[in-house]
Amino acid sequence: MTALSRLFAAYPSIFAAGSLYKNMQVSHSKEIANFHIVGINYKKTDAAIRGLYAINPAQYQQLLEHARTVQLDDLFVLSTCNRTELYGFADSPQDLLDLLSRETHGDRAQLGELAYSKSGEEAIRHLYQVGTGLDSQILGDYEIIGQIRNAAKFAKAQQCLGSFLERLVNSVLQVSKLIKTETGLSKGTVSVAFATVRMLERHCPDIRHKKIVLLGVGKIGRNTCKNMIEYLGVKEVTLINRTLQVAADFAGQHGLRYAPYENMVSEMQAADVVLVASNAPEPTVLASHFHQSSPKLIIDLSIPFNVESAVGDLEHVTLVNVDELSKVQDETLQNRLGEVPKALAIIDEHMAEFLYWYKMRKHAVVLKAVKDKLQEIHTREIQQQKNGSGYKVEDMEEVSSRIIQKMINLMAGKVRKETDKSDLYIAMINDIFETGVKQD
Repeated sequence: MTALSRLFAAYPSIFAAGSLYKNMQVSHSKEIANFHIVGINYKKTDAAIRGLYAINPAQYQQLLEHARTVQLDDLFVLSTCNRTELYGFADSPQDLLDLLSRETHGDRAQLGELAYSKSGEEAIRHLYQVGTGLDSQILGDYEIIGQIRNAAKFAKAQQCLGSFLERLVNSVLQVSKLIKTETGLSKGTVSVAFATVRMLERHCPDIRHKKIVLLGVGKIGRNTCKNMIEYLGVKEVTLINRTLQVAADFAGQHGLRYAPYENMVSEMQAADVVLVASNAPEPTVLASHFHQSSPKLIIDLSIPFNVESAVGDLEHVTLVNVDELSKVQDETLQNRLGEVPKALAIIDEHMAEFLYWYKMRKHAVVLKAVKDKLQEIHTREIQQQKNGSGYKVEDMEEVSSRIIQKMINLMAGKVRKETDKSDLYIAMINDIFETGVKQD
């Protein structure tokens, strides 16, 4: 750290006079030590519990609106099938936990027991590792970065994403792209969608001849369907979506069949395999739908679960959820483990750059305050000279001398007032202005 940095960061009060002190004050809540992440993920909770704390768009909107009322206005929520995390500035991680529990269906006490929190640089590193797939349930899962981008974009649209978080998210996006192109961490095909393909291969060797229903044609549903077509060669897939046109458009692109949402039960009963990726707030696929149906495999890709747990109790139905899918191993996964050190090195490099930007930004605030103070003194002295009788251009020399003397008096006064720090102040001033004076 330079002498200038030490002076302004450790003892900003050396220039604390009038408007300078006011301008130099920075919101304490935006100090890096007050940047936190709180959340739950697959490491400590199963999919059923995670579903209780999942945040849908309506809840996200409400959370941000309430956050502003309690002076929390720089944060975003990441809610996926594997985690729900809240990133932002607050006096304490507990403030963020309170926000999370307020908008979700889970118990506050349970959340306190299950949740983790990280602060400062540890929280920053966590976001880098999440965004690059290092913290994913399936190592190297690249879909997470799009979810982070969308979560931050939503918060920004609600004016709840400050310059720190926006810069951090952009850095994470950049690092994720670098790791994808410069390492093998995301090479091969390993994702929840592909794990579904592996599961279907194991349970249904003759999958090409099975009738499949896909309920929900969102991103996960589309990716899963594309993987089934590409890797399994399936053709008998019926798409069902609440918005019929979405299903119709996707079906038209891939030569598939679609049906209206009102026909969901009859279509599922006639199917051999049902994939559920509907992301409804509560189960829409019920045990009563299958009491008289033929045997079938049902895979629930949704968080919270969209398939009633009682479906799994039916003897003729096999029910699989996202946690079970994550256990599907592939040789690609082992290859990715060898790429982790390379990914961590890239994160270290870019995190250091981000932290340097953060520190320089803090210095820039102080330096601007100093500049403003000098400008204030300069303007006042010029105005006083103009107000006097007989103002002349040659009087500028006298004005300049007074400005210099006022700055010397300002610093000298602070040195005299805080005698216990006077030696440090003088040493730093000497260093800053490079006077060449040798001090004993």
